[in-house]
Amino acid sequence: MKRALLSVSDKSGLVEFAQGLSSLGWEIISTGGTKKVLDDAGIRTTGISEVTGFPEICDGRVKTLHPKVHGALLARRDIPEHMETLKDNGIELIDLVCVNLYPFAETIAKPGVTMEEAVENIDIGGPSMLRSAAKNWRDVTVLCDPSDYAPVMEELRTCGDTTPETRLRLCAKAYTHTAEYDCRISSYMCGMAGLPGRLFLEFEHRQTLRYGENPHQAADFYAAPDPGPFSLASARQIQGKELSYNNIQDANAALCVVRDFKEPFCLALKHMNPCGAAVGKTIQEAWQAAYEADKVSIYGGIVAMNRELDAEIAAAMKPIFLEIVIAPSFSPEALEILSSKKNLRVLQVDMSASEAPVPQYVGVTGGLLVQQLDIQTEEIVPSQCVTRTKPSAERLADLQFGWNIVKHVKSNAIAVVRDGRTVGIGAGQTNRVGSARIALEQAREAGFRDALVLASDGFLPFADTVELAASYGVEAIVQPGGSIRDDESVQKADELGISMIFTGVRHFKH
Repeated sequence: MKRALLSVSDKSGLVEFAQGLSSLGWEIISTGGTKKVLDDAGIRTTGISEVTGFPEICDGRVKTLHPKVHGALLARRDIPEHMETLKDNGIELIDLVCVNLYPFAETIAKPGVTMEEAVENIDIGGPSMLRSAAKNWRDVTVLCDPSDYAPVMEELRTCGDTTPETRLRLCAKAYTHTAEYDCRISSYMCGMAGLPGRLFLEFEHRQTLRYGENPHQAADFYAAPDPGPFSLASARQIQGKELSYNNIQDANAALCVVRDFKEPFCLALKHMNPCGAAVGKTIQEAWQAAYEADKVSIYGGIVAMNRELDAEIAAAMKPIFLEIVIAPSFSPEALEILSSKKNLRVLQVDMSASEAPVPQYVGVTGGLLVQQLDIQTEEIVPSQCVTRTKPSAERLADLQFGWNIVKHVKSNAIAVVRDGRTVGIGAGQTNRVGSARIALEQAREAGFRDALVLASDGFLPFADTVELAASYGVEAIVQPGGSIRDDESVQKADELGISMIFTGVRHFKH
Protein backbone atom coordinates (compact mmCIF):
# COMPACT_ATOMS: atom_id res chain seq x y z
CA MET A 1 0.00 0.00 0.00
CA LYS A 2 1.36 3.43 -0.98
CA ARG A 3 1.40 6.11 1.71
CA ALA A 4 0.84 9.87 1.53
CA LEU A 5 1.55 12.45 4.20
CA LEU A 6 -0.84 15.43 4.16
CA SER A 7 -0.20 18.47 6.37
CA VAL A 8 -1.42 21.82 5.02
CA SER A 9 -2.28 25.32 6.18
CA ASP A 10 -4.24 26.07 3.00
CA LYS A 11 -7.07 23.54 3.08
CA SER A 12 -8.47 24.38 -0.38
CA GLY A 13 -8.95 21.23 -2.46
CA LEU A 14 -7.66 19.08 0.40
CA VAL A 15 -10.73 16.91 0.98
CA GLU A 16 -11.22 16.13 -2.73
CA PHE A 17 -7.54 15.23 -3.13
CA ALA A 18 -7.56 13.00 -0.07
CA GLN A 19 -10.75 11.29 -1.24
CA GLY A 20 -9.04 10.56 -4.55
CA LEU A 21 -6.02 9.04 -2.83
CA SER A 22 -8.22 6.99 -0.54
CA SER A 23 -10.23 5.64 -3.49
CA LEU A 24 -6.96 4.44 -5.04
CA GLY A 25 -6.09 2.54 -1.86
CA TRP A 26 -3.50 4.92 -0.45
CA GLU A 27 -2.91 5.16 3.29
CA ILE A 28 -3.18 8.79 4.41
CA ILE A 29 -1.02 10.08 7.24
CA SER A 30 -1.98 13.44 8.64
CA THR A 31 -1.33 15.98 11.40
CA GLY A 32 -3.24 18.36 13.65
CA GLY A 33 -5.80 20.54 11.89
CA THR A 34 -5.42 18.72 8.59
CA LYS A 35 -6.33 15.40 10.22
CA LYS A 36 -9.39 16.97 11.85
CA VAL A 37 -10.68 18.29 8.51
CA LEU A 38 -10.20 14.89 6.88
CA ASP A 39 -11.72 12.99 9.81
CA ASP A 40 -14.76 15.30 9.74
CA ALA A 41 -15.11 14.54 6.02
CA GLY A 42 -15.21 10.81 6.80
CA ILE A 43 -11.80 10.05 5.31
CA ARG A 44 -9.79 7.46 7.17
CA THR A 45 -6.41 8.80 8.32
CA THR A 46 -3.43 7.72 10.41
CA GLY A 47 -2.19 10.29 12.92
CA ILE A 48 1.45 11.29 12.77
CA SER A 49 1.98 10.15 16.37
CA GLU A 50 0.87 6.64 15.38
CA VAL A 51 3.62 6.62 12.77
CA THR A 52 6.43 8.07 14.90
CA GLY A 53 5.38 6.49 18.20
CA PHE A 54 5.99 9.91 19.74
CA PRO A 55 3.44 12.56 20.72
CA GLU A 56 3.26 16.04 19.21
CA ILE A 57 5.05 18.29 21.71
CA CYS A 58 5.75 21.98 22.43
CA ASP A 59 2.29 23.10 21.28
CA GLY A 60 2.73 21.31 17.97
CA ARG A 61 6.14 22.81 17.23
CA VAL A 62 7.60 19.29 17.06
CA LYS A 63 5.60 16.56 15.36
CA THR A 64 7.12 15.53 12.01
CA LEU A 65 10.84 16.03 12.83
CA HIS A 66 11.42 12.31 13.26
CA PRO A 67 13.42 9.52 11.51
CA LYS A 68 10.19 7.63 10.76
CA VAL A 69 9.13 10.61 8.65
CA HIS A 70 12.39 11.77 7.10
CA GLY A 71 13.87 8.29 6.77
CA ALA A 72 10.68 7.27 4.97
CA LEU A 73 11.09 10.21 2.58
CA LEU A 74 14.86 10.24 2.01
CA ALA A 75 15.63 6.51 1.65
CA ARG A 76 16.50 5.64 -1.94
CA ARG A 77 14.57 2.69 -3.25
CA ASP A 78 17.43 1.67 -5.57
CA ILE A 79 20.01 1.29 -2.76
CA PRO A 80 19.57 -2.03 -0.89
CA GLU A 81 21.38 -0.74 2.18
CA HIS A 82 18.84 2.10 2.53
CA MET A 83 15.94 -0.31 2.30
CA GLU A 84 17.55 -2.71 4.78
CA THR A 85 18.05 0.16 7.24
CA LEU A 86 14.36 1.08 7.01
CA LYS A 87 13.38 -2.54 7.62
CA ASP A 88 15.70 -2.86 10.62
CA ASN A 89 14.19 0.28 12.17
CA GLY A 90 10.55 -0.45 11.40
CA ILE A 91 10.20 2.47 9.00
CA GLU A 92 7.68 2.32 6.14
CA LEU A 93 8.13 4.36 2.98
CA ILE A 94 6.20 7.55 2.30
CA ASP A 95 5.55 8.01 -1.43
CA LEU A 96 3.81 11.38 -1.57
CA VAL A 97 4.01 14.53 0.54
CA CYS A 98 1.41 17.27 0.35
CA VAL A 99 2.49 20.25 2.45
CA ASN A 100 1.99 24.00 2.36
CA LEU A 101 3.42 26.26 4.99
CA TYR A 102 2.27 28.45 7.86
CA PRO A 103 1.12 31.84 6.48
CA PHE A 104 4.19 33.85 7.46
CA ALA A 105 3.93 36.48 4.69
CA GLU A 106 0.22 37.01 5.35
CA THR A 107 0.89 37.33 9.08
CA ILE A 108 3.59 40.03 8.83
CA ALA A 109 1.43 41.95 6.33
CA LYS A 110 -1.25 42.50 9.00
CA PRO A 111 -1.28 45.96 10.62
CA GLY A 112 0.13 45.93 14.14
CA VAL A 113 1.45 42.38 14.02
CA THR A 114 3.84 41.58 16.86
CA MET A 115 7.16 39.80 16.47
CA GLU A 116 5.81 37.00 18.67
CA GLU A 117 2.93 36.42 16.23
CA ALA A 118 5.34 36.47 13.31
CA VAL A 119 7.69 33.95 14.90
CA GLU A 120 4.85 31.55 15.72
CA ASN A 121 4.05 31.52 12.00
CA ILE A 122 7.51 30.36 11.00
CA ASP A 123 7.07 26.79 9.80
CA ILE A 124 9.86 24.34 10.63
CA GLY A 125 8.55 20.86 9.97
CA GLY A 126 6.80 21.82 6.71
CA PRO A 127 9.88 23.10 4.86
CA SER A 128 11.88 20.14 6.19
CA MET A 129 9.40 17.64 4.74
CA LEU A 130 9.22 19.49 1.42
CA ARG A 131 13.00 19.55 1.13
CA SER A 132 13.37 15.88 2.06
CA ALA A 133 10.69 14.78 -0.39
CA ALA A 134 12.06 17.04 -3.14
CA LYS A 135 15.61 15.73 -2.64
CA ASN A 136 14.29 12.22 -3.28
CA TRP A 137 12.13 13.29 -6.25
CA ARG A 138 12.99 10.17 -8.26
CA ASP A 139 10.87 8.18 -5.80
CA VAL A 140 8.67 10.70 -3.99
CA THR A 141 5.97 13.07 -5.28
CA VAL A 142 5.99 16.42 -3.49
CA LEU A 143 3.12 18.92 -3.64
CA CYS A 144 3.02 22.43 -2.19
CA ASP A 145 0.36 24.04 -4.42
CA PRO A 146 -3.34 23.04 -4.50
CA SER A 147 -3.42 23.78 -8.24
CA ASP A 148 -1.30 20.66 -8.75
CA TYR A 149 -3.75 18.30 -7.01
CA ALA A 150 -5.95 17.65 -10.07
CA PRO A 151 -3.19 16.87 -12.62
CA VAL A 152 -1.36 14.65 -10.11
CA MET A 153 -4.56 12.78 -9.33
CA GLU A 154 -5.18 12.28 -13.05
CA GLU A 155 -1.72 10.75 -13.47
CA LEU A 156 -2.21 8.48 -10.46
CA ARG A 157 -5.52 7.23 -11.84
CA THR A 158 -4.19 6.80 -15.37
CA CYS A 159 -0.64 5.54 -14.79
CA GLY A 160 -0.69 4.28 -11.20
CA ASP A 161 2.08 6.79 -10.33
CA THR A 162 3.35 10.18 -11.32
CA THR A 163 5.86 10.41 -14.16
CA PRO A 164 9.53 11.28 -13.54
CA GLU A 165 8.98 14.53 -15.48
CA THR A 166 6.13 15.51 -13.18
CA ARG A 167 8.11 14.65 -10.06
CA LEU A 168 11.07 16.74 -11.23
CA ARG A 169 8.80 19.71 -12.00
CA LEU A 170 7.17 19.43 -8.57
CA CYS A 171 10.59 19.11 -6.94
CA ALA A 172 11.70 22.42 -8.51
CA LYS A 173 8.44 24.03 -7.43
CA ALA A 174 8.89 22.84 -3.83
CA TYR A 175 12.43 24.21 -3.57
CA THR A 176 11.27 27.51 -5.06
CA HIS A 177 8.49 27.63 -2.47
CA THR A 178 10.82 27.00 0.49
CA ALA A 179 13.39 29.46 -0.89
CA GLU A 180 10.78 32.21 -1.12
CA TYR A 181 9.55 31.36 2.36
CA ASP A 182 13.04 31.55 3.87
CA CYS A 183 13.79 34.80 2.03
CA ARG A 184 10.73 36.45 3.61
CA ILE A 185 11.76 35.26 7.06
CA SER A 186 15.34 36.43 6.55
CA SER A 187 14.25 39.87 5.35
CA TYR A 188 11.84 40.24 8.28
CA MET A 189 14.38 39.17 10.88
CA CYS A 190 17.12 41.39 9.44
CA GLY A 191 14.68 44.28 9.58
CA MET A 192 13.80 43.57 13.19
CA ALA A 193 17.51 43.29 14.07
CA GLY A 194 18.38 46.49 12.22
CA LEU A 195 20.72 44.68 9.82
CA PRO A 196 21.02 45.39 6.08
CA GLY A 197 21.16 41.67 5.36
CA ARG A 198 20.89 40.51 1.76
CA LEU A 199 18.42 41.64 -0.86
CA PHE A 200 16.14 38.79 -1.93
CA LEU A 201 13.91 39.46 -4.93
CA GLU A 202 10.83 37.41 -5.65
CA PHE A 203 9.56 37.71 -9.20
CA GLU A 204 7.49 35.26 -11.22
CA HIS A 205 8.36 34.53 -14.83
CA ARG A 206 5.69 36.16 -17.00
CA GLN A 207 7.00 35.61 -20.52
CA THR A 208 10.07 34.99 -22.62
CA LEU A 209 10.46 37.94 -24.98
CA ARG A 210 11.40 37.58 -28.65
CA TYR A 211 14.55 39.53 -27.86
CA GLY A 212 15.81 42.34 -25.66
CA GLU A 213 16.69 45.94 -26.45
CA ASN A 214 18.28 44.68 -29.68
CA PRO A 215 17.72 41.44 -31.65
CA HIS A 216 20.97 39.83 -30.48
CA GLN A 217 20.02 40.18 -26.77
CA ALA A 218 17.94 37.54 -24.96
CA ALA A 219 15.30 38.82 -22.52
CA ASP A 220 12.52 37.74 -20.17
CA PHE A 221 9.76 39.58 -18.30
CA TYR A 222 9.21 38.85 -14.60
CA ALA A 223 6.38 40.12 -12.38
CA ALA A 224 6.39 40.91 -8.68
CA PRO A 225 3.95 38.89 -6.50
CA ASP A 226 1.82 42.00 -5.88
CA PRO A 227 2.60 44.54 -8.62
CA GLY A 228 0.08 47.13 -7.38
CA PRO A 229 -1.58 49.89 -9.44
CA PHE A 230 0.01 51.60 -12.45
CA SER A 231 1.93 48.40 -13.16
CA LEU A 232 2.42 46.74 -16.50
CA ALA A 233 2.94 43.46 -14.64
CA SER A 234 -0.76 43.36 -13.74
CA ALA A 235 -2.07 44.89 -16.98
CA ARG A 236 -4.69 43.12 -19.06
CA GLN A 237 -3.74 42.98 -22.73
CA ILE A 238 -6.99 43.11 -24.67
CA GLN A 239 -5.55 42.82 -28.16
CA GLY A 240 -2.42 43.14 -30.28
CA LYS A 241 0.99 41.55 -30.65
CA GLU A 242 3.03 40.38 -27.68
CA LEU A 243 4.82 43.14 -25.84
CA SER A 244 8.51 43.51 -26.62
CA TYR A 245 11.31 44.54 -24.26
CA ASN A 246 11.20 48.11 -25.57
CA ASN A 247 7.39 48.16 -25.45
CA ILE A 248 7.50 47.23 -21.77
CA GLN A 249 10.11 49.89 -20.99
CA ASP A 250 8.13 52.58 -22.83
CA ALA A 251 4.78 51.56 -21.36
CA ASN A 252 6.24 51.60 -17.87
CA ALA A 253 7.62 55.10 -18.46
CA ALA A 254 4.19 56.23 -19.64
CA LEU A 255 2.48 54.87 -16.53
CA CYS A 256 4.98 56.67 -14.30
CA VAL A 257 3.88 59.95 -15.88
CA VAL A 258 0.16 59.23 -15.77
CA ARG A 259 0.20 58.43 -12.05
CA ASP A 260 1.19 62.06 -11.31
CA PHE A 261 -2.12 63.46 -12.56
CA LYS A 262 -5.58 63.41 -11.02
CA GLU A 263 -7.40 65.62 -13.55
CA PRO A 264 -8.17 64.25 -17.06
CA PHE A 265 -4.74 63.72 -18.60
CA CYS A 266 -3.37 62.26 -21.81
CA LEU A 267 0.22 61.48 -22.73
CA ALA A 268 2.01 60.62 -25.95
CA LEU A 269 5.40 59.03 -25.33
CA LYS A 270 8.30 57.92 -27.54
CA HIS A 271 11.54 56.20 -26.47
CA MET A 272 10.69 56.68 -22.76
CA ASN A 273 10.29 60.47 -23.12
CA PRO A 274 7.02 62.42 -23.26
CA CYS A 275 6.50 63.96 -26.69
CA GLY A 276 3.05 65.41 -26.06
CA ALA A 277 1.06 65.78 -22.86
CA ALA A 278 -1.99 67.73 -21.77
CA VAL A 279 -4.66 68.11 -19.14
CA GLY A 280 -8.21 69.07 -20.00
CA LYS A 281 -11.69 69.52 -18.64
CA THR A 282 -12.50 66.22 -20.36
CA ILE A 283 -10.32 63.35 -21.49
CA GLN A 284 -11.32 64.09 -25.10
CA GLU A 285 -9.96 67.63 -24.70
CA ALA A 286 -6.75 66.29 -23.12
CA TRP A 287 -6.27 63.77 -25.94
CA GLN A 288 -6.68 66.39 -28.66
CA ALA A 289 -4.22 68.78 -27.02
CA ALA A 290 -1.65 66.02 -26.41
CA TYR A 291 -1.88 64.92 -30.04
CA GLU A 292 -1.53 68.46 -31.37
CA ALA A 293 1.52 69.04 -29.13
CA ASP A 294 3.67 66.94 -31.49
CA LYS A 295 1.91 65.26 -34.42
CA VAL A 296 5.22 64.00 -35.79
CA SER A 297 6.82 62.30 -32.78
CA ILE A 298 3.64 60.48 -31.79
CA TYR A 299 4.08 58.25 -34.87
CA GLY A 300 5.04 54.77 -33.64
CA GLY A 301 4.66 55.86 -30.02
CA ILE A 302 2.46 55.14 -27.02
CA VAL A 303 -0.67 56.93 -25.84
CA ALA A 304 -1.74 56.63 -22.20
CA MET A 305 -4.62 58.32 -20.41
CA ASN A 306 -6.19 58.22 -16.95
CA ARG A 307 -9.85 58.11 -17.99
CA GLU A 308 -11.90 55.68 -20.06
CA LEU A 309 -10.99 55.67 -23.74
CA ASP A 310 -14.21 56.13 -25.69
CA ALA A 311 -15.33 55.81 -29.30
CA GLU A 312 -14.58 59.45 -30.12
CA ILE A 313 -10.93 59.12 -29.11
CA ALA A 314 -10.60 55.67 -30.69
CA ALA A 315 -11.87 57.04 -34.01
CA ALA A 316 -9.33 59.89 -33.84
CA MET A 317 -6.53 57.42 -33.08
CA LYS A 318 -7.42 55.04 -35.89
CA PRO A 319 -5.46 56.81 -38.70
CA ILE A 320 -2.33 57.16 -36.49
CA PHE A 321 0.30 54.44 -36.28
CA LEU A 322 0.64 53.66 -32.57
CA GLU A 323 2.39 50.79 -30.82
CA ILE A 324 0.32 50.79 -27.59
CA VAL A 325 -2.69 52.52 -26.07
CA ILE A 326 -3.18 52.39 -22.30
CA ALA A 327 -6.21 53.33 -20.23
CA PRO A 328 -8.01 52.22 -17.05
CA SER A 329 -10.97 51.13 -19.18
CA PHE A 330 -12.30 51.12 -22.75
CA SER A 331 -15.85 51.53 -23.97
CA PRO A 332 -17.19 48.59 -26.06
CA GLU A 333 -17.50 50.93 -29.05
CA ALA A 334 -13.87 52.02 -28.68
CA LEU A 335 -12.68 48.40 -28.61
CA GLU A 336 -14.68 47.69 -31.74
CA ILE A 337 -12.96 50.55 -33.56
CA LEU A 338 -9.47 49.64 -32.28
CA SER A 339 -9.96 45.97 -33.17
CA SER A 340 -9.50 46.85 -36.84
CA LYS A 341 -5.83 47.56 -36.03
CA LYS A 342 -4.79 43.98 -35.30
CA ASN A 343 -1.22 44.71 -34.25
CA LEU A 344 -2.09 47.59 -31.92
CA ARG A 345 -1.50 46.58 -28.32
CA VAL A 346 -4.42 47.65 -26.12
CA LEU A 347 -3.68 47.54 -22.40
CA GLN A 348 -6.11 47.98 -19.52
CA VAL A 349 -4.26 49.05 -16.37
CA ASP A 350 -5.36 49.52 -12.77
CA MET A 351 -4.93 53.24 -12.06
CA SER A 352 -6.32 53.33 -8.53
CA ALA A 353 -4.54 55.57 -6.06
CA SER A 354 -1.75 54.20 -3.90
CA GLU A 355 0.59 55.93 -1.47
CA ALA A 356 2.71 52.85 -0.81
CA PRO A 357 6.43 53.24 -1.63
CA VAL A 358 7.38 51.56 -4.88
CA PRO A 359 10.86 49.99 -5.14
CA GLN A 360 12.78 50.59 -8.36
CA TYR A 361 15.56 48.22 -9.43
CA VAL A 362 18.26 49.08 -11.96
CA GLY A 363 20.79 46.50 -13.01
CA VAL A 364 24.45 47.45 -13.40
CA THR A 365 27.29 45.15 -14.38
CA GLY A 366 27.86 42.89 -11.39
CA GLY A 367 25.34 44.64 -9.17
CA LEU A 368 21.95 46.19 -8.61
CA LEU A 369 20.81 49.68 -7.63
CA VAL A 370 17.66 49.97 -5.53
CA GLN A 371 15.71 53.15 -4.78
CA GLN A 372 12.14 54.23 -4.21
CA LEU A 373 10.31 55.28 -7.37
CA ASP A 374 10.08 59.07 -7.65
CA ILE A 375 6.35 59.50 -7.07
CA GLN A 376 6.71 62.73 -5.09
CA THR A 377 4.95 65.70 -6.64
CA GLU A 378 5.35 69.18 -5.18
CA GLU A 379 2.53 71.71 -5.18
CA ILE A 380 3.57 74.96 -6.87
CA VAL A 381 2.45 77.92 -4.76
CA PRO A 382 3.01 81.72 -5.05
CA SER A 383 5.23 81.80 -1.97
CA GLN A 384 7.90 79.84 -3.90
CA CYS A 385 8.42 82.79 -6.26
CA VAL A 386 11.91 84.34 -5.89
CA THR A 387 11.54 87.22 -8.38
CA ARG A 388 9.83 90.61 -8.24
CA THR A 389 7.54 89.58 -11.09
CA LYS A 390 4.90 87.20 -9.77
CA PRO A 391 3.13 84.55 -11.89
CA SER A 392 -0.53 85.01 -12.77
CA ALA A 393 -3.05 82.32 -11.86
CA GLU A 394 -2.88 81.01 -15.44
CA ARG A 395 0.91 80.86 -15.40
CA LEU A 396 0.85 79.23 -11.95
CA ALA A 397 -1.27 76.38 -13.32
CA ASP A 398 1.14 75.93 -16.22
CA LEU A 399 4.11 76.00 -13.84
CA GLN A 400 2.52 73.08 -11.96
CA PHE A 401 1.83 71.18 -15.17
CA GLY A 402 5.34 71.78 -16.50
CA TRP A 403 6.91 70.71 -13.21
CA ASN A 404 4.91 67.46 -13.23
CA ILE A 405 6.01 66.70 -16.79
CA VAL A 406 9.70 67.64 -16.67
CA LYS A 407 10.43 65.15 -13.87
CA HIS A 408 9.73 62.36 -16.39
CA VAL A 409 11.97 63.72 -19.17
CA LYS A 410 15.55 62.46 -19.44
CA SER A 411 18.11 64.88 -17.96
CA ASN A 412 19.10 67.50 -18.87
CA ALA A 413 15.38 68.10 -19.19
CA ILE A 414 13.38 71.11 -20.31
CA ALA A 415 9.61 71.22 -20.82
CA VAL A 416 7.94 74.24 -22.39
CA VAL A 417 4.19 74.44 -21.83
CA ARG A 418 1.22 76.68 -22.38
CA ASP A 419 -2.43 76.35 -21.39
CA GLY A 420 -2.05 72.90 -19.82
CA ARG A 421 -0.17 71.22 -22.67
CA THR A 422 3.41 70.69 -23.76
CA VAL A 423 4.57 72.72 -26.76
CA GLY A 424 8.25 71.78 -26.64
CA ILE A 425 10.42 69.18 -24.91
CA GLY A 426 14.21 68.98 -24.80
CA ALA A 427 15.61 65.72 -23.44
CA GLY A 428 18.92 64.07 -22.69
CA GLN A 429 21.30 66.76 -23.87
CA THR A 430 24.74 67.16 -22.34
CA ASN A 431 24.01 70.76 -21.40
CA ARG A 432 20.87 72.50 -20.28
CA VAL A 433 21.03 75.31 -22.83
CA GLY A 434 21.01 72.69 -25.59
CA SER A 435 17.87 71.09 -24.15
CA ALA A 436 16.23 74.50 -23.75
CA ARG A 437 17.01 75.49 -27.33
CA ILE A 438 15.47 72.26 -28.67
CA ALA A 439 12.29 72.73 -26.62
CA LEU A 440 11.94 76.44 -27.37
CA GLU A 441 12.57 76.03 -31.07
CA GLN A 442 9.95 73.30 -31.19
CA ALA A 443 7.46 75.67 -29.54
CA ARG A 444 8.28 78.44 -32.00
CA GLU A 445 7.92 76.17 -35.02
CA ALA A 446 4.47 75.24 -33.71
CA GLY A 447 3.53 78.91 -33.62
CA PHE A 448 3.86 79.57 -29.86
CA ARG A 449 5.76 82.82 -29.31
CA ASP A 450 4.44 84.22 -26.02
CA ALA A 451 2.91 83.38 -22.64
CA LEU A 452 5.14 80.33 -22.35
CA VAL A 453 6.27 78.55 -19.18
CA LEU A 454 9.59 76.73 -18.96
CA ALA A 455 10.29 73.90 -16.48
CA SER A 456 13.80 72.64 -15.79
CA ASP A 457 14.61 69.45 -13.85
CA GLY A 458 17.88 70.95 -12.59
CA PHE A 459 18.93 74.37 -11.38
CA LEU A 460 20.05 77.13 -13.77
CA PRO A 461 23.55 78.14 -12.63
CA PHE A 462 23.98 80.75 -15.36
CA ALA A 463 21.84 83.48 -16.87
CA ASP A 464 22.17 82.01 -20.40
CA THR A 465 19.09 79.75 -20.17
CA VAL A 466 17.00 82.63 -18.79
CA GLU A 467 18.11 84.94 -21.61
CA LEU A 468 17.38 82.30 -24.22
CA ALA A 469 13.95 81.62 -22.71
CA ALA A 470 13.03 85.31 -22.74
CA SER A 471 13.91 85.58 -26.42
CA TYR A 472 11.36 82.88 -27.19
CA GLY A 473 8.49 84.40 -25.20
CA VAL A 474 8.84 82.60 -21.86
CA GLU A 475 7.10 84.48 -19.03
CA ALA A 476 7.67 82.10 -16.10
CA ILE A 477 10.25 79.51 -15.11
CA VAL A 478 10.12 76.72 -12.53
CA GLN A 479 13.31 75.04 -11.36
CA PRO A 480 14.67 73.37 -8.19
CA GLY A 481 17.10 76.13 -7.25
CA GLY A 482 20.15 75.28 -5.18
CA SER A 483 23.05 76.57 -7.26
CA ILE A 484 25.67 78.77 -5.61
CA ARG A 485 24.95 81.12 -8.52
CA ASP A 486 21.16 81.21 -8.15
CA ASP A 487 21.32 84.98 -7.78
CA GLU A 488 22.60 85.35 -11.33
CA SER A 489 19.51 83.62 -12.76
CA VAL A 490 17.16 85.49 -10.44
CA GLN A 491 18.67 88.86 -11.33
CA LYS A 492 18.42 88.14 -15.04
CA ALA A 493 14.78 87.05 -14.63
CA ASP A 494 14.03 90.30 -12.76
CA GLU A 495 15.76 92.28 -15.49
CA LEU A 496 13.67 90.56 -18.20
CA GLY A 497 10.36 90.60 -16.30
CA ILE A 498 10.17 86.81 -15.92
CA SER A 499 8.71 85.22 -12.79
CA MET A 500 10.75 82.36 -11.33
CA ILE A 501 9.75 79.59 -8.93
CA PHE A 502 12.19 77.59 -6.78
CA THR A 503 10.69 74.27 -5.66
CA GLY A 504 13.62 73.20 -3.50
CA VAL A 505 13.31 69.64 -4.88
CA ARG A 506 15.19 68.09 -7.80
CA HIS A 507 13.83 65.40 -10.15
CA PHE A 508 16.69 64.16 -12.30
CA LYS A 509 15.93 61.21 -14.57
CA HIS A 510 19.13 59.77 -15.98
